[in-house]
Amino acid sequence: MRTKLASVAALAAAAALAMTACAPSSQSGNGDGGDGGGEGGGDGVRIGIKYDQPGLGFREGGGDPTGFDVEVAKYVADELGYSEDQIEWVQTPSANRENALEGGEVDMIIATYSITDERKERVDFAGPYFVAGQDLLVRADDSEITGPEALDGKNLCSVTGSTSAQKIKDEYAEGVQLVEQGGYAECVTYLESGQVDAVTTDDIILAGLAATPENSGKFKVVGNPFSVERYGVGIPSGAETCGDINDAITKMKEEGTWQEVLDAATEGTGYTPSEELNNGPEAELESCDG
Repeated sequence: MRTKLASVAALAAAAALAMTACAPSSQSGNGDGGDGGGEGGGDGVRIGIKYDQPGLGFREGGGDPTGFDVEVAKYVADELGYSEDQIEWVQTPSANRENALEGGEVDMIIATYSITDERKERVDFAGPYFVAGQDLLVRADDSEITGPEALDGKNLCSVTGSTSAQKIKDEYAEGVQLVEQGGYAECVTYLESGQVDAVTTDDIILAGLAATPENSGKFKVVGNPFSVERYGVGIPSGAETCGDINDAITKMKEEGTWQEVLDAATEGTGYTPSEELNNGPEAELESCDG
């Protein structure tokens, strides 16, 4: 019997080591983060963010992450009972978000994560904490482009694989010329040099790009959104934290912290989020009834 138990224990230990070796690496924020998962005030919480979206979720090297999403995440974590040094930041690219939640790599994701019915088949959402809309980024001195209809005969940049530019061509400006680049930073470079006339994606992402020190004062968001993207807090299916996260988002807005961190993240861009989207039916919090 002892031999059998020892064998089982050995197998369990080996399995644990294997899982540790195979788990994707992540960079912690202000501490090791612990094992997260569950009740506030525990060992830590693992939060998935972007590392490559200035103004939203951005991290260089071993520095602390910055941006609006990061500040929302810190606030929510604090309301759940976790101090900032208990947060483990996990880089979570768009293509890996559902997998990260299902595989237990993170406890929540706050990373311009749009709430959709398709995604809700695999994960749950709290929020939204922000409602974005597709918009245009143009040069600061451009007064001609006021919306997607004004793009006929213009050059429009978006990233490879995105459907946002094609949507404009299909629905608003048949004569627009589409230019694809590997990332939005490249699109902004094209915009500055005059190779394109506008860049398109979600308005707050554009504002974050325009707010970087190297782009300060060069660009502006048109401010005429023409779609709706409800950014939610992704959580594992069946997670019990949904209601508490919704309460935290409500409190953050009511006490003014939400507006403060949003203003700081988009300072100098002339960007104002849509009050209609962020205070209307689209901003209604997700039900936590399951």
